[in-house]
Amino acid sequence: MEPDVQEFLIRIIQTISMAIVWLLVNMCVGIYFGYAFFDERPSLGNYLFFGWFLISLVWIIFYLRKKWSGWKEMGE
Repeated sequence: MEPDVQEFLIRIIQTISMAIVWLLVNMCVGIYFGYAFFDERPSLGNYLFFGWFLISLVWIIFYLRKKWSGWKEMGE
């Protein structure tokens, strides 16, 4: 396999893996532990969960943009 194609496929696998891990962590904390839902009014746990969710979302977007920003198009 050509090195460019191999590097491209590794980036794709790493991107998908990072996104799946991020989704599983947030799903576990939010849905399974109940921090994504309000009972009668939001609690401190809800605020912490949604704060973590937004901060980690911004972080993963910046991380993946940085990871893919240096990629050159095939054939260049």
